[in-house]
Amino acid sequence: MKTILDEIVDQKRIEILEKQKINSIEDFKNSENFNLPVISSKASILDESKSGIIAEFKRKSPSKGFINKDANVKYVVAGYEKYGASVVSVLTDELFFGGSFEDLKQAKATLSIPVLRKDFIVDEYQVYETKAIGADLMLLIAECLTKDEVYNLAKIAKEIGLEVLLELHSEDQLDKVNEFIDLIGINNRDLKTFHVDIEKSKQILKQLPKDLIKVAESGISDPKTVKELRKAGFQSFLIGENFMKNENPTEAFKEFVKESK
Repeated sequence: MKTILDEIVDQKRIEILEKQKINSIEDFKNSENFNLPVISSKASILDESKSGIIAEFKRKSPSKGFINKDANVKYVVAGYEKYGASVVSVLTDELFFGGSFEDLKQAKATLSIPVLRKDFIVDEYQVYETKAIGADLMLLIAECLTKDEVYNLAKIAKEIGLEVLLELHSEDQLDKVNEFIDLIGINNRDLKTFHVDIEKSKQILKQLPKDLIKVAESGISDPKTVKELRKAGFQSFLIGENFMKNENPTEAFKEFVKESK
C-alpha cells in the first residue's frame, strides 16, 4: 500500500518534468543567487549565543491540513531570528505543505541566519534549484532515497556550496551517511506510521559519527523534551508545527526558547 511519502515523491517527479520545460540547470547556474556564498548552518548551530533550534515556517501538513494558512513569512521568521533561532526552515512543497519558493525567498531576504529548504529532494535538478532560490542548507530524506542517491545528491550540493542535512528515522538507514553530509537529523516521527518515539531517537544517536551535528526532528512540543534531548547529545532541534499552530508563532517561539534553557 502506498504511503503519503510515496505519494509525495511520485508528485515530485511529475513536478520536476514540468519544471524542466521552463528552467534548465544552466538557467539555475546563471541565476542571481547561485554564486552567492552560503551562511553556514553548522557554525550558526554551534554559536552558543543562539538556541540551537531550527525554527520552521510551515503553513500546512498532509495529516492536519492548514495549520496557519495566512501567516506573514517575513514577520514570523524575523521573530524567530530575534529570539534566538539558529536556522530557519521553510517548506517549499506547495501541494502537500502549502509552501512556495516565494516563502523561502522572502525569508532569505529578511534573515541574516541560514535558511533550510525543506522539501523532498529526489533529483539533481532540485539541488541546483535549491541554490538558485537562495537556500543555504538542503534536506535529504533517507527514507525516500537509495544509498547511491544520497551520495550523488549530497556530492552535487557540496560542489555548489550548499550544506546538507540528512534525515534518518531508523538504524537501517545509517549506511546512507557519507562524507558530504554536514548535519544528521533523526526524525522522532516514523514517516510511515507518524508515531513519535523520542527513546528510539536516543538509541540511533549513539550510533552516529561523532563529528556531525545531530538534529532532533518532529514531535517536539515541550521545552523539557529539548532539555532531555540536549542532555542525550543532540545539538539542534527542528521544530515547526508547535509554533505555527499559534496565532502568533513568534511569541510561541520566544516563550519556548525561554523555557528550554
